[in-house]
Formats: sequence, structure tokens, C-alpha cells
Amino acid sequence: MFASLVQHEKSISEKALEKATHLLFVLPEQRPQDMPHADILETKLQRRKEKYEDLAKGPLCADLPNGNVATWIVLKDGVSAFERHTALRKAVATLLDEQPESLAIAVFGTDVQRELAAHAALYVAWVNSAHLPVRKKKDERRALKKVELFGYKGDVSAVQAQARGNTLTRRLTMLPPNDLTPGIYREKIKVLAEEHGWQHEEYDMKKLRKLGAGAFVAVAQGSEMEDAAIVHLSYAPKKAKKSYALVGKGICFDTGGHNLKPARYMHGMHEDMNGSAVALGILLAATELKLPVKIDCWLALAQNHISPKAYKQNDVVTALNGTTIEIIHTDAEGRMVLADTLTLASRGKPDFMMDFATLTGSMMTALGTRYSGIIGNKPELLCKAVGVGNAAGERVCAFPFDEDYEPELDSKIADIKQCTLDGEADHILAARFLARFIENDIPWLHVDLSACNHKGGLGAVASDVTGFGVGFGLKLLQALAEPEQA
Repeated sequence: MFASLVQHEKSISEKALEKATHLLFVLPEQRPQDMPHADILETKLQRRKEKYEDLAKGPLCADLPNGNVATWIVLKDGVSAFERHTALRKAVATLLDEQPESLAIAVFGTDVQRELAAHAALYVAWVNSAHLPVRKKKDERRALKKVELFGYKGDVSAVQAQARGNTLTRRLTMLPPNDLTPGIYREKIKVLAEEHGWQHEEYDMKKLRKLGAGAFVAVAQGSEMEDAAIVHLSYAPKKAKKSYALVGKGICFDTGGHNLKPARYMHGMHEDMNGSAVALGILLAATELKLPVKIDCWLALAQNHISPKAYKQNDVVTALNGTTIEIIHTDAEGRMVLADTLTLASRGKPDFMMDFATLTGSMMTALGTRYSGIIGNKPELLCKAVGVGNAAGERVCAFPFDEDYEPELDSKIADIKQCTLDGEADHILAARFLARFIENDIPWLHVDLSACNHKGGLGAVASDVTGFGVGFGLKLLQALAEPEQA
């Protein structure tokens, strides 16, 4: 549950100032004349030998005479959404650390400045006050129950929908692997589908074998419990004129299979289902916003285990679309489960497809964990996506998709190699591999989630698990759904 919101169009009153135990003042570059507690702020700035404009470099926190606490932050005009989110995350952190029941946010400046500040501050407050899973004997955390916003009154439904989507993604991703097996995950998804009115369909192992989805089955057959499945959810409003498909990698735990990961790299592999959680988060946000497009969400849920039945190097398997695949490395399982899932998704002939996956270590090597990488089959789509990422505060970097990478995947015994053992440009080769399984020449964007986990938080989000992709994906769907401007 999120904190409830009360909005006030007018600036914060003396009575509200006295009542608010935790205050956030979001200020413009030009110092406001009507700023409350200006004397306290000036005293603190002088003691630190700083000026008002230094508040754009970082927040200042001070105790008030009545025992309450306030934080001031300046948002400069023209800063990116990422910079705005980062500044506000740092400003809110000290206040939320005290686990208050209520938080007052006062925004100042022009109408445009106050709207930008209000939307960003609310998003930061909501995503960082949400309680994420812990397994402690006694959970003593207190919930933020109320947010009061002063200086702006308007529609914030999109902000709340995105915050709910991001929080769902992080909650699922942070669950320990024994609490989110494919079977348990499927039950959770079924509950979500019933709650939000999504059409729900499952392709279990029996059905996938019958269909000939050999790429997915090769990975999933290594698990003792054959609870893996491709889950298909549909959000289908009556007025939808376009159809989009979301595909998510949902490897609930990745041992690496026969090419077993060392402990250092296996730790944290319960988060290898993050792509599926991002797709679910976007679907939830789009549903709450009543986005006027049909969305089919395809989730590839499995585990990559080592066992006598597990697939192995040099196996040749046949994918759903008839392509034969030579297995080179069993830890490249993500592209295997996505291959058949992408084929199923593309057979619905959507106007656009987007997949999310924690797919390659080479993308993390290329970008670190501050950006995620995107690759796609339409250059104009990549350009649009980079701009949307900047506007959303979830930055993406476009990588090549040229055909001359393809010979690296040539196989002497099958139609294609799963990967190479060289590791060079594996993030690009993985995308070239995935593209082989998309039918009907559909515009497609692949998102390799190198920013799914960033130590200390990223942008608006303070937890290591960032929920990266929900804001970006939601805003891209919105941008594609809007008619082109003349």
C-alpha cells in the first residue's frame, strides 16, 4: 500500500508548517520570496560557508525549533530527469530514514517548475517508502501513511501507476529463490491476473513439448520439478487501435547448468527473473492508466539447474519455429527460453515488440550498472527509445545490430550457434540470435537490463534493486500510442 495523497494548490501555511513533522522544500534556481523558514536555512548555509545556489549540488537538512525536521533542495532548470530524480532521492532519504507517518512536500517556482518538482518528488517518495520483502524474525518498519503536497494540485495518476509498477517489479525480484520458484511465480501471476482483469493462459512443459518448443524445454528439463511455463497475459481495452507485446525473461534461479557458475557469480542469481518482473510492472502501470492499446505480456518462467536431464554443450535442439540450435554454453540459457517465447509473441502480429532480460555479462562490462543497453531491428525506434529513456530518468544506450555480426553464429551442424566461447560482443550476438525467432518482420526492441541492480540505488530508487525498465517501458508505450505530430 502506498501513502495516501492530499494536494494543496496554495503554498504551505503556517499551520501546516507547525503540524508537519517531516518537511521537504523543493526550490527553483531563483530564490523564492515566500520561502518558509528562510532564516533557519540562511543560518545553516552560513555555518557551512555555502550559498543558496549550492543547494543544487546536494540537499541540506536541519532541525526546526519545534522539533520537526526539514530538508531543502534546489532543482536547476534544464537538468535531466535522471538528475532531478537523483537529487530528490538524496533529499528524501534523511526524512524517510526516520520512518515518519506523514511527509509534507512544498514546491516553489513557476507553474512548470512546480509541476516537474511535484511529479518527481511524489514518485521518489512513493517508490522509496514502499516496504520491500525481508525475512527477519521481527519486522519493526513503520509505514508512511500520508503525503501532503503544497504548491501544486493536478493529475498524478501516471506518477502513481509508474510507482506501483516499479514497486511490484522490485518486490518480485527481491524474493529469495525458495519463495519464487516457477510454480510459485505462476500462482502469484494468476492472482494478479484475476485482480486486474487480464486474460491468462499458460503453456506448461507438456504443452510446450507438444508444440515443439525445444529451446525452452532444453533449459527447463534440468529441473526436478517440471513447473516451468510460458505465461501469456493480455490487457485488451475495447478502444485499443494498436497492439504491443512485452516479453520477459523469468529465470527464477540460474546455476549456469553444466557450465556451473562459481559462487561469486551465482550469488544473486535469483534476480535473473527481473526481465519478467519488469514486463509485469509495465503491464500493471499501463492497466492502471487505462492505456488505449492492447498489450500481450509473455513471461518465460523456468530455472537453469544442473542434473542428469539438463541440457549440455554440443546438444542440438529444435526451436518452436523449426530452427536447429547448437548448444555452446549452458549458461546462455536466457536466449534459449526467450527464443520460443518471442516466436509465440510474434505470431500474434503485434505492431511492436519489446523484450526485457538480464541477458549478458558483456552488456554490464560495456555500460556498468548505471545504464541499460538496447538493440533493435529499426534504427528510428532506437533513436526514439534513447530520447524516451532520457525523459523517463532511466537512461539507455543503443548498440549495433548490423548483419556482419551474424557469421559468428554460423554452425557446421545446425542452423545457428547459441553463442560463442570467445565472449566478444556477446550482447550484440545475443540480439542477433533472438532476432532469428521473431516472425512477421515486427518492429522489435531488446532491453538488456545491466542497470537492474546498482549498489546504493539509481535515479529515483534508493534500493540496490532498481526496477529499471518500468518507467522507460511505460513511457515508450505511451509515446508509440500517441499519434505522430505533424
